[in-house]
Amino acid sequence: MNLPAKVLVANRGEIAVRIMRTLRRLGIASVAVYHAEDADGRAVREADEAVELFGDTPVGAYLDVAGIVAACQSTGATAVHPGFGFLSENAGFAEALAEAGITFVGPPPDAMRAMGDKIESKRLAEQAGVPTLPGSDGAVESAEEAATIAQGIGFPVLLKASAGGGGKGMRIAYDVEECREAFTRASGEALASFGDGRVFVERFIERPRHIEVQVLADGHGTVLHLGERECSIQRRYQKVVEECPSPFVDAAKRAEMGATAVALARAVGYVSAGTVELIVDEQANFYFLEMNTRLQVEHPVTELVTGIDIVEQQLRVAAGERLGFGQEDVRFDGHAIECRIYAEDADAGFVPATGPLKLVRFPAGEGIRVDHGVVEGQDVSASFDPMIAKLAVHAPTRAEAIARGRDALRHTVLLGTITNTAFLERVLAQPAFAAGETHTGFIEEHSDALVGDGAVADEDAERCLVAAAALASPRFDQRLSVPEPLASMGGWRR
Repeated sequence: MNLPAKVLVANRGEIAVRIMRTLRRLGIASVAVYHAEDADGRAVREADEAVELFGDTPVGAYLDVAGIVAACQSTGATAVHPGFGFLSENAGFAEALAEAGITFVGPPPDAMRAMGDKIESKRLAEQAGVPTLPGSDGAVESAEEAATIAQGIGFPVLLKASAGGGGKGMRIAYDVEECREAFTRASGEALASFGDGRVFVERFIERPRHIEVQVLADGHGTVLHLGERECSIQRRYQKVVEECPSPFVDAAKRAEMGATAVALARAVGYVSAGTVELIVDEQANFYFLEMNTRLQVEHPVTELVTGIDIVEQQLRVAAGERLGFGQEDVRFDGHAIECRIYAEDADAGFVPATGPLKLVRFPAGEGIRVDHGVVEGQDVSASFDPMIAKLAVHAPTRAEAIARGRDALRHTVLLGTITNTAFLERVLAQPAFAAGETHTGFIEEHSDALVGDGAVADEDAERCLVAAAALASPRFDQRLSVPEPLASMGGWRR
């Protein structure tokens, strides 16, 4: 089989740029699609071709299946990589591409449908021998039924939307009354967010770790895993810091988790890259949470530790190739940590922040990888997720990776809007983080230590100090120039 000559990337921002990087290395031409708000974005600039999409909203443009199919036909792209989010787990999109003779770089539609429904995926996991949390057998019909089931399995319980994701349609209950209220709220939010109000109940694990296993499968029967990632540092059920490997997992537990993830992938006929997410209690018992049938935001840490380009493997598998290695060939080297840089005010409850990026400087050097899709002067829009970049570091040991991550965050310069870089550095600086004592409530537990001191420097003085450091440092990933607002202040030298 031959790799496609031209691939359309049905996404935007940093993930589009990251996919294009692999396409370029493989000699494959790239096509970007964009909404007018992204016309000057980095993804459009780096693509070989770009096609504008239209929609009632900016997000709607990236969900325009017919427009993406037409863009493929007009540019001659024979394959589509969906990235993550948007249409990446939309089985109907994959089928529309197939009907047009276009390859979808992802899993079969049936596997996406099975794993996209949390109730069905839990049933399949149980059939495959994957441990699952005690809970309802399917969706619950009323608040009273939810309360009865909760009393049977014991509090606390989690009420969760079957079609949910990103923390929507999820509520924790510690008693019967809370359970009734949680059912009403979770089902209402699920209906509003996903058009599907079904909710199920399962036991809630206190202070759990969120650990996920990366799997790869080809169309010739090979299914393997690339180890685990720990994603326990979260706010509002959204991951903020991820690492590979988990400081909690030893070689024996890694093999056990990996075998479980592979068994589930085989059971659903999975092909391509996917992630089996697990909840792990303090006794190292693990339970199935869900399977994400796409490339994950945090895939860079696995790539840094294994040396395997996951996007390349997706492309090769989609082209019908066999994986060129087996489980015994997968090696784990060192430790990697990824921090998600958001345009948000962490000290104000992680409120998204909009505004122009007047100065953008990211660090570079040994063991540092920055995936981003922004350019200076670009507006951070409220139309999309506020993630600006992913800063990942790799080092021989976890302690060295933490030190390298803190240093890289301190050398990240983003002026013009509020970002969470200082907050992320404070997370990595916590003694509990260094000790590997992480769980999904880590941010709430250490909230006092993670809040900034509230001091705000004079705006011009702050710009001068940070920009001077940027201009003087050789550690940045692009040719430096004095931004116009700073140059106009006078006295600047290279």
